[in-house]
Amino acid sequence: MQNARNPNELFRDAALRAHYSSRGSHGDLLRISPGWTNWIYWLLVVIFLTGLSYLFFGRVNEYAAGAAIVRSEDRADIHAVSGGMITKIAIRPGQRVTANQLLAQLYDAPEAAELDRLDSEYELQLVKSLNSPLDSVSQQQLAFMRERRQVAAARLNERRITAPRDGTIKDVRIRAGQTVAPGELLLTLDGDGEKLSVVALLPGHYRPLLRKGAPLRLELNGFRYAYQHLAIDLVAEDVIGPNEARKYLGEQVSDSIVLQGPVVIVKADLPSRSFTSDAGEYFFHDGLQGTAEVRVRSERLILTLLPSLKTVWSNSHE
Repeated sequence: MQNARNPNELFRDAALRAHYSSRGSHGDLLRISPGWTNWIYWLLVVIFLTGLSYLFFGRVNEYAAGAAIVRSEDRADIHAVSGGMITKIAIRPGQRVTANQLLAQLYDAPEAAELDRLDSEYELQLVKSLNSPLDSVSQQQLAFMRERRQVAAARLNERRITAPRDGTIKDVRIRAGQTVAPGELLLTLDGDGEKLSVVALLPGHYRPLLRKGAPLRLELNGFRYAYQHLAIDLVAEDVIGPNEARKYLGEQVSDSIVLQGPVVIVKADLPSRSFTSDAGEYFFHDGLQGTAEVRVRSERLILTLLPSLKTVWSNSHE
């Protein structure tokens, strides 16, 4: 016969005896192991202290980034002084030339005919002047004819494209029979000691924070993570607009650069003519483009998250 149950008790006596007789009973509502809870507790403490330390001592950097172009310092762009048709090309890419050597010839028949006519008139006027050395009108006419001959000779000389200095022909952009306009690029000439530099176009509002000697990091397009660490050699004084910046770069690369807003021009010399990427060595070339970055600010993380603390921080360090 079962024992009578006390109506004031929640559990039966048999259930209570079974519970207390087995510590590993599956009826436990919550089982806590002191070993792993202590380990988790100290891990959380370390994580919290690490995060708090980083909050106070960690720093956030701000960079001025913009388009960058590799340029040759000894490169000479030769443009047409006057317009006309190319009748002769006297050089080829890679050829060595000397100063004043003929590179190309424009159609010059009208200019040559005009100079011949003025030469004949000048000779006649010279004979007349010699026959009447005291005739002031004849002397004035002779001087006038001499000036006209000089102007005609200068116009004829403009039809001859010559090398401004010694160098090597790099790029020829014309062909015989082509019509060119005044100011059009004809060819390029490289000097003996070809020196390469990087021209970076950084946002104009960073101009007060840029200085000579600051580190600049260059990453060329197509060569990710092949960073070139340089030093700024020149920072332009003025902030200019996109159109002026394109004029500075030249028509060869200006069409491929996208600029938004005012920019400041920064230059840095390349210490070497080659660079390494993916275990390979490659050469820099004029016109290569990339991205330039210059660190302009660095502040503590807590000041970035809580800008209102900047005033308190600055006052405490005065």
